[in-house]
Amino acid sequence: MIYADLEKTIGVRIKNRKLLENVFIHRSYLNEHKDSPLPSNERLEFLGDSVLSLITSVYLFRKYHELAEGDYTEIKSSIVKTESLATAAFEIDLGNYLFLSKGEELGGGRSNKNILADCFEALIACIFLDQSFEAAYEFVVKHLFKAKLDYLVENKLYLSAKSKLQELIQGKYKTTPVYKVLEEKGPEHKRIFKIGVFFHDKKLGVGTASSKKEAEEIAARNAFDNINLL
Repeated sequence: MIYADLEKTIGVRIKNRKLLENVFIHRSYLNEHKDSPLPSNERLEFLGDSVLSLITSVYLFRKYHELAEGDYTEIKSSIVKTESLATAAFEIDLGNYLFLSKGEELGGGRSNKNILADCFEALIACIFLDQSFEAAYEFVVKHLFKAKLDYLVENKLYLSAKSKLQELIQGKYKTTPVYKVLEEKGPEHKRIFKIGVFFHDKKLGVGTASSKKEAEEIAARNAFDNINLL
């Protein structure tokens, strides 16, 4: 059986074999196999993304009663991201089972982070549909969270640079840093923002990115290099 090793690794036996096969069909494969009886894994990935979000929320709710809502959001963003999902997918060798086009195969598709992350989410959906929410929950806790999420929470590694900077300044000076747009350029669909972070009119850091949120995060990271200006 082609998926026997995988099922042994994840500790789940999928009853619906077509559903399991569908997990691994990348959209590129269909360009060369238009007669495929199965669609791409994109619908499963979409569902898996939602199930994963709920699993993360339930896990944090069950285990960390003292966290604020903002903390939950930051933790989810830290653990449920492409890099984390791709690493988890790599560790259970999902890339080995992918159906890819020849071009995608030659381009290193089996180790592509985005493809692996999407496949991992599709597998979550497969387990959810074939088994139950609790089975999907146990799979995610075992293969994605493991000790990573607890370590991340206990050491506050989930905090963004912006959150850390605010926590530092607020704790010491009872006020918050101010972010100002210094420059905005480019066409409407491709804006570039340059943002500075200030404390009592002292510029601590500057960040440039295609979104204000990302530029603020970069500015906050840079601010830590100038923390002696406070």
